[in-house]
Amino acid sequence: MKSIKFGKFDKFSKQSEEYYKTLRTNLGFCGSDIKIIGFTSTIPNEGKSQVTFNLAFSLAATGKKVLIVDADMRKSVIVGRYKFGEVDAGLTHYLSGQKKLEEIIYSTDQENIHVIFSGVHAPNPTELLENKKFEDMVEKLRDDYDFVLIDTPPIASVIDAAVVAKHVDGMILIISNSEVSRGMARSAVEQLRMSGCKILGAVLNKVALSKGIYGKYYGKYYGKYYGKYYGKYDNE
Repeated sequence: MKSIKFGKFDKFSKQSEEYYKTLRTNLGFCGSDIKIIGFTSTIPNEGKSQVTFNLAFSLAATGKKVLIVDADMRKSVIVGRYKFGEVDAGLTHYLSGQKKLEEIIYSTDQENIHVIFSGVHAPNPTELLENKKFEDMVEKLRDDYDFVLIDTPPIASVIDAAVVAKHVDGMILIISNSEVSRGMARSAVEQLRMSGCKILGAVLNKVALSKGIYGKYYGKYYGKYYGKYYGKYDNE
């Protein structure tokens, strides 16, 4: 296993830390069998990757061993956002048979957090995710980690998230406040349902924390019962 350092990571504000504690607690009520969790959004730039990482940090702070899998092999932002530097192996290398699983898992300087990066750009990401190697990888990681958080592309843009959804214990939908209409959110949920996965809930993101101020990438859990999607969003 290789080691890598976060070149940049913004610490939680006190308020956002509480939001992620709430999300972490609510996730615990989903059941002890919920270990492999996918994250998607309706459109790009809703803060999906940031929510995934922040939840990982919140879980790791309780002693849970967490692996983040960057399954956005089309337009990943993780390496650049967190200033990881040079990454020479990732998910595309494993799924295409170029690397073994242990060769693409990176330990980080943050305790209990490991990462699998997306790897080099692939011309056929959907086909790679449909490869049985992905299913086998997920089951192997289930035995090695308390939680595996899989960051996927926006579901309204490409089918990749729906493919991943077939192999996870549940999906969480990230919805950016004031950017996604009710109709768009409903369409995203229906696409997830068609994959047969369990929808754990949604995170309403970029919420105005006070008048005129938006919380940048701070998620607030929005939902009453897990597996059901509901909420009040912008008018269509």
